[in-house]
Amino acid sequence: MTALNGAIYARVSSEQQTSDNTIASQIEALETRLAQDGLTLTPDERFTDEGYSGATLVRPALERLRDAVAAGSIDRLYVHSPDRLARRYAYQVLLIEEIRRAGVEIVFLNRPIGLSPEDDLLLQVQGMVAEYERAKILERSRRGKRHAAHKGTVSVLSGAPYGYRYIGKRDGGGVARYEILEDEAQIVRRVFHWIGRERVSIGEACRRLQQEGCLTRSGKTAWDRSTVWGILRNPAYSGTAAFGKTRIGPRPARLRPVRGGREQPRRAHGVYAVAPSEWIGVPVPPLVDEALFEAVREQLEQNRRRNRQHARGQRYLLQGLLVCQHCGYAYYGKAISLSSAKGKRRDYAYYRCCGSDAYRFGGEHLCSNPQVRTDRLDEAVWREVERVLQDPSLIAAEHERRVVQARDPGAADLAGIETQLAKLRRGMGRLIDGYAEGLIDKADFEPRVTGLRQRIKGWEEQAEALRDEAAQRVALSLLVSRLEDFAAQVRDQLSAVDWSVQRDLIRLLVKRVEIDRGDITVVFRVAPPPDPSYGGSDSGSLHHCR
Repeated sequence: MTALNGAIYARVSSEQQTSDNTIASQIEALETRLAQDGLTLTPDERFTDEGYSGATLVRPALERLRDAVAAGSIDRLYVHSPDRLARRYAYQVLLIEEIRRAGVEIVFLNRPIGLSPEDDLLLQVQGMVAEYERAKILERSRRGKRHAAHKGTVSVLSGAPYGYRYIGKRDGGGVARYEILEDEAQIVRRVFHWIGRERVSIGEACRRLQQEGCLTRSGKTAWDRSTVWGILRNPAYSGTAAFGKTRIGPRPARLRPVRGGREQPRRAHGVYAVAPSEWIGVPVPPLVDEALFEAVREQLEQNRRRNRQHARGQRYLLQGLLVCQHCGYAYYGKAISLSSAKGKRRDYAYYRCCGSDAYRFGGEHLCSNPQVRTDRLDEAVWREVERVLQDPSLIAAEHERRVVQARDPGAADLAGIETQLAKLRRGMGRLIDGYAEGLIDKADFEPRVTGLRQRIKGWEEQAEALRDEAAQRVALSLLVSRLEDFAAQVRDQLSAVDWSVQRDLIRLLVKRVEIDRGDITVVFRVAPPPDPSYGGSDSGSLHHCR
């Protein structure tokens, strides 16, 4: 009797459920049932999605499970309940039909499932009723919270902000409330005073808090700017907490994944801000007076307008193209303040690695790559772009040189490869005919046909590579032709083009600029040959860019 291959699938939809070990309880129950049925489980047969919503089908473990089902490597699947597969009824039906169609038996722990039409109907009805009940409960909860917020009930708020402690109904004599934590409240009052009265920046407030050893809610001495900004914007500190500041809605489609992030988000829905006019005020004990809170609000608005003016006034030619080779973070433009310039006004700034900013990473420097003067790096990169525009044929010549260098000297041309493939395919046909007529036994046939298939595959890969190479030559020839036409129009004016034209040309030709300690590498979208004046390499020195 052939042993069945069993697998389990478990899912929790929130980080809180993950930390509460509800995923572990699911896995334990599934493994117990699987053992009772006399099946064993390998790590590859355990599929778990931790912190992923059931409202979407794009989940890492579910994707792997569906691939395994399609490959026929699973005979029986154990799931705690249908809503662990998906929250939506339509998704449940889709997945169950897909799993069954592949010949896989599916077992739900919380209810038996049969194979008759009546069982399918019962499952579908239960799924529709469960989806309706969930929607009804969510709507009742939302309406109930709004009603409680209008009555001034603190229990509808998500949690007490820094400076307060939440007292529940049980401990508060039947009424939930915020209680002031005086140690934290003193810190909040000082921050409001620094911003609203002394007019210091949020960064300066963070530095003062760290120097004084003030602790965050998590017990750290490093204060993030976003944390302080959130405190200053929270109306609860002036005596009125806000309910309904955010709403949940579907996520828009992603054009590309966030750098260093997941291809797909964990949840199908996102959280979005709601206009202050729609907030519901809930009275709480104030920590600062209304006048100081309003002064801080005005100061933050002034800072915002000032930052916009700076952003419009200070432009960086290579912004968005610079990458640190040491830590992988981007470089950004940073203007020189008058204090750091010893009171003298400078007409340049610096490109600085994000990884070298300690305030971004809890007071620690992730990168020691030096900052680079903007004017000198801009000039060096523009000089490389000018070199390409002066002679676009260099691109085609360099591409051909690299293709020839990478090609195997003994490799055949496309016509020779097609001839070899034709011979091998005829040989494969004769071999199959001989086996079908009984002239070749199975023990001799299988290794010979395997060897022929491998040889055919190798020749086909070479042919495909040559076809790609030919297509690239055609595309490159068209690109160079267009670039030559464009260069002919602007060649005599390159030395006089303005900043915006330089920026557009650089973004047209340059893919990125890599900075690594003392070297820069300009990575073109189509690589030109190295400049001999740069020492015969694709990299330039940062020695003159400090």
